[in-house]
This record gives sequence, structure tokens and C-alpha cells, in this order.
Amino acid sequence: MREGETLDGLRRRQYFLDQNAKSGMTKEAPPPDLPSRLKHSLNLPWKASWRLQLRSEGKSENTCRNYLNGSLRLIEASLPGESPLTEAQVEALTVLELHSRIAPHTGRLEVWQLGLGELKPSTVQARISAVNHLLKWLGHSMPEHITRPHRGRRLPRVLNSRELESVRQAAAVYENPVANVIITILLDTGMRVSELCNLELHDLDFEDKSARVVGGKGNKDRLVLFTEDTIKAIGLWQPIRDTRNKHEDSAVILNTRGDRFKPRAVQKLLDKLATAASMPRGRLSPHVLRHCFATGLLERGADLVSIQRLLGHSHISTTRIYLEVGDQTLREVYKRAQALRTKLEEEDFKEEIEEEDSIFISATLE
Repeated sequence: MREGETLDGLRRRQYFLDQNAKSGMTKEAPPPDLPSRLKHSLNLPWKASWRLQLRSEGKSENTCRNYLNGSLRLIEASLPGESPLTEAQVEALTVLELHSRIAPHTGRLEVWQLGLGELKPSTVQARISAVNHLLKWLGHSMPEHITRPHRGRRLPRVLNSRELESVRQAAAVYENPVANVIITILLDTGMRVSELCNLELHDLDFEDKSARVVGGKGNKDRLVLFTEDTIKAIGLWQPIRDTRNKHEDSAVILNTRGDRFKPRAVQKLLDKLATAASMPRGRLSPHVLRHCFATGLLERGADLVSIQRLLGHSHISTTRIYLEVGDQTLREVYKRAQALRTKLEEEDFKEEIEEEDSIFISATLE
């Protein structure tokens, strides 16, 4: 549906309303031109209806929440002479009312755009994506003059070997024992923080050393692998977890109240852990640990397709960014590769000596 058609439909509806006001008649005005899929949803609450659409497209709960929050500023934006909407009024808007309120010709999009100036490019990108989806769902289109800002391509942040060791040591002796299992699982599996929070005991297969991630990003399931480090960490954590489990919850990680961890709570824990490891708070996050996992695999010779599957990326282009390592990471890769080479050479030399000794002893005995 073109923008002009929407405008004509709204004007036609307003014409009927004006005629009714003049004549005192109550002739029903024709509805504006909404997409046919919304014809039966005109008087339903917009938020519940849009959320249903997002979920039907396979959007994760986190994406749904970000889209809803990202579009609120547009809906709340006030035109000159308008009174601001209260939170209750925003919630009460119907699909039909929202369609008319944020139509491109009203100027509300331009008012909303002015508030984006001080935000980071990544935040602006996210809000434009949310609003663009909402407009398309309502049958509108984003005006051409509202463009996405250029977003410089940043390399993934990773911890060097010294920082990784500091974090592991700090987690092992931290006052809250859940810190050790969180750090170990994130570094061992490359899970997203939301996936870790939703991980349940019955998703773990200790014999196969694998875990089933259910409802990951994009509502996709996948398999992740882990090592003996995770088995050991969970084994030490299990008795403490059982004492905390007051609600018969099957989640792997629980807080001191026996509730499931939320992503924000994990980040707060990592902030405290960073301080304990003598690191700046912003240096340690679940996503940094995920980058460490991916970069570590790449350093040890894993191919991109395997890394893509383990990380749960939809597109290989997202995984390919790990090929563009920074100078510091390059130094770390070189040092680790050289150390591995030296170790292998020493083992080969040791094997040669042992073999020569064996031959010498056999010849002597003969």
C-alpha cells in the first residue's frame, strides 16, 4: 500500500467525521486503508497484536522486548499543541488508533527522529529497525529521508591470556560459587547469556559432553559442546544449587534466593568479578567471553562453518568478523602458536630419545 493511498483513506474518514459533526448525524465513517490482515484487529490493543506478529515470525523474546521498547519513543512523541500520552494511554491504544497516530504524513516520525541525535549509532540502528517493522506491519513505509547512520565495523573484544587466567582464578575463589560455573560454561560453550539463563539440567548430556540450547536467538535450537572443565564445575556447583533450589526449578544456575538468573544479574556478577580480577568493569561481559570462545577455536584451527554452528549464527558473514583480528589479538595468536610449536618439538625430541634408548637397551641385551 502506497503512502498516498493511506493518506486518502484517512482524509476520507475525517471528511465523514466532519460531516457528522455539522449535520448531527451518526453515519459511520469508513475505516482507513489498513492491510487486509489487520481488518479484524482494528479495535484490539496494539502491543499484544504486534507481539503476536513478532512471535509468529520466530522472533525471540529478547528481540520482541527490544522492538517494543525501541518503538515506544515514536508512539509517545508529541506534536506541537498535543498533550503527552500517559503510560496507560499508550497501553490502551488500539491498532486503528496507532495506525493513524504514527502515519508518516503526521510529522510524528520527524519529531521522533530529532531525539535520536545524541544516541550511539548502534542504538539508532536498533530503534530504526524496530520502528520500520512496526510501520510495515501497519501498512506504512519508512520515509526515505530517515536513514540508518553509518556504523563502523568494530572488531570483537577479547581477553588476552593473562586476563583470562585472572578471571578464571577470581571465579574459582569468588564468594558466590555460581561465578565459577558461569565463567566455565560461557568460555567452554560460547553460549549467549540468555541461553545460559534458560539452560536446564535435563538439557545436559554429560556422557556426550553436549548441551541442547532450546529457543536460542531467532527461536532456534542447537547443540553446543563442552569439556571436562564444565563437568567438573557443574559437579562442584550441584550440591550448592540443590540447597538453593527452593522452588523445584530445573535451571542450571540459580541465585541465592533460588530464582533463575536474568541476563542483567549475570552482568552485575561479572562486573564484581572483574573488580576481583583487577580489571576494568567494562572489560568483562558475557559477550566478551563468547568472543574469547570463538577466537580460541579459530586459533586452534577450527573452520568458520563449525564455529558458525557452535555460535548459532544465521549467516556466515557474522562469523567471518573473527578473521579480522586486531594487533593485540594477533600477538596473542602468534605467541600461543609459537608456544604450541615449541611444545610439540620438545615432545617429538623426547620421543626420539626414548626410541633411541629403547633400541640401545635391546641391542645390549641381545
